[in-house]
Amino acid sequence: MKLVQCPISGPIILEPKVFGDDRGFFLESWNADSFRAAGLDMHFVQDNHSRSNRGVVRGLHYQSPEAQGKLVRVVTGRVWDVVVDLRRSSISFGSWFGIELSGDNKRMLWVPEGFAHGFLTLEDGTDLLYKCTVPYDPTHEHILAWNDPQVAIAWPLENLEPLLSDKDRQGLALSDAEVFA
Repeated sequence: MKLVQCPISGPIILEPKVFGDDRGFFLESWNADSFRAAGLDMHFVQDNHSRSNRGVVRGLHYQSPEAQGKLVRVVTGRVWDVVVDLRRSSISFGSWFGIELSGDNKRMLWVPEGFAHGFLTLEDGTDLLYKCTVPYDPTHEHILAWNDPQVAIAWPLENLEPLLSDKDRQGLALSDAEVFA
């Protein structure tokens, strides 16, 4: 597995070794020993699966307290996956990073505690899987506005009107959001 550092300290792009032939491919998406050897000592307690059609924006979600780390990957389709640094003590506080994750490129993204996470689905029928270090708790959930002008995420909307849940439409601006120390 190859680890690629992101421009923001904390998130990491993971490129697994893919073994392919005319039958298809095999990859190891999670192995505690391999991740630990690479300096990523994580303990996961929950797996989530999301299916979305093109133009769906989910997020930007985070929990506080009980912050979650997430290992995100796409098995079918494509997303523009985004993290926003919500650690007030970080030099990159309020900064964002985005990357395309797809069933074809097989990249994964480690989203550590202290970051909001969301994505824009770029293809119909996209399946996104993510492992969480802490269980989901709706009483600790927060939503950062996906379109906060202060954060200014460059979503590749390509003339799409984004589809959001009612809950995600209620996201707060960074200036009003609960953040981490």
